[in-house]
Amino acid sequence: MQRPDPAEIARQLAELRLEHRDLDLLIAGLHERPQVDELALKRMKKRKLKLKDMIAQLESRLIPDIDA
Repeated sequence: MQRPDPAEIARQLAELRLEHRDLDLLIAGLHERPQVDELALKRMKKRKLKLKDMIAQLESRLIPDIDA
């Protein structure tokens, strides 16, 4: 099994965190509007959760395996 490149994982993490933050700001802005597209809001929240899961998965790949 090929060992993951930490630099590539760090680059992917930075991109995902940026997208996650941007979605967070967009969702917060939509909550301030009187007319909110609930379907769009739901999709954004779902995407944000998926990004969070992807970030957690990549972060776990950065942790070295320890043989017991």
